[in-house]
Amino acid sequence: MRVIVCDDMLLVREGLVRTLTTRGVEVLAELSSAATLEHAVAAHQPDIVILDIRMPPTFTDEGLTAATAVRRKHPEVGVLVLSQYLETVYAMRLLQDAPERVGYLLKDRVMDIATVVDALRRIMDGETVVDPTIVSKLLGRRRRPGSLNLLTPREHEVLALVAEGMSNQAIGERLHVTERTIEAHTGQIFHKLGLDVSAATHRRVLAALTYLRTTG
Repeated sequence: MRVIVCDDMLLVREGLVRTLTTRGVEVLAELSSAATLEHAVAAHQPDIVILDIRMPPTFTDEGLTAATAVRRKHPEVGVLVLSQYLETVYAMRLLQDAPERVGYLLKDRVMDIATVVDALRRIMDGETVVDPTIVSKLLGRRRRPGSLNLLTPREHEVLALVAEGMSNQAIGERLHVTERTIEAHTGQIFHKLGLDVSAATHRRVLAALTYLRTTG
């Protein structure tokens, strides 16, 4: 796995690079500014870009803007954005712009490098990874009327885990049921949300977006 790390905080950047290297991840470049990210991606052709959302000069959404630009020009490159803040609006913006092969984790997760590496592998596999803390926050909010009201409590629970990017097998293990049972639940979820089978769409991603959009 080949990555580029982009973070303006030296300690975070070097710490992430060092720990990723010990896990066999090849770091092609280290950047302190999102301004040079597109050039670095074109030059090194990484599998995934890891970057902070808030970068110089304004420390608002420079990283997110750079990630979106990279995905438009290099759709084969995955993106994992890190944030010090729990910002569901940014998570939604990222997923809406490019839902496949993207991830959003809080920087607290960097302390657990196994979580970061797992997220990178899932992104490599084409999955969408959303920090569980974001999903937990959304679960605590009052839901707006809509198609989610058609779901049973168990289906809500399954959909929340789908929104985290978990596979059916992983959800089954979490809920202590068989993978086949989860397949049945997701089938009902897709049906109730009006997500018909189509080769041109990814129903898991669309279901996650529906969940995040409705609860956000």
